[in-house]
Amino acid sequence: MYIDIQARNFPLTDALRSHTERRLGFALSTRDDHIQRVIVRLSDINGPRGGADKRCHIQIVLAQLTDVVIEDTETNLYAAIDRAADRAGRTLGRRLARQRDKHRSNTPVHMKLTAESHRPI
Repeated sequence: MYIDIQARNFPLTDALRSHTERRLGFALSTRDDHIQRVIVRLSDINGPRGGADKRCHIQIVLAQLTDVVIEDTETNLYAAIDRAADRAGRTLGRRLARQRDKHRSNTPVHMKLTAESHRPI
């Protein structure tokens, strides 16, 4: 999985990069074959003024599906990354399950009946 991490309005440290990659790895690794790339934008909205202004924006680019975009803002950037990564994993799981269910429901009825009629008794 290719992860592009960008920091805006502050320097990106090795610890922050490592934490982000690890958390996204945990959250997304089971669905890695569907992901083309992940773009992470970390930003400090208010700069030195403080407040709940550390933002983590995650965009997951999928093959043949619309992108999953998650954003979280916290006072602590590590907390924002953790929450956004967890939400991204859950959202991606739901999106892929809906796609799988949609694909199953589009199977023609005659194919379903044929498969059911050949079950052993």
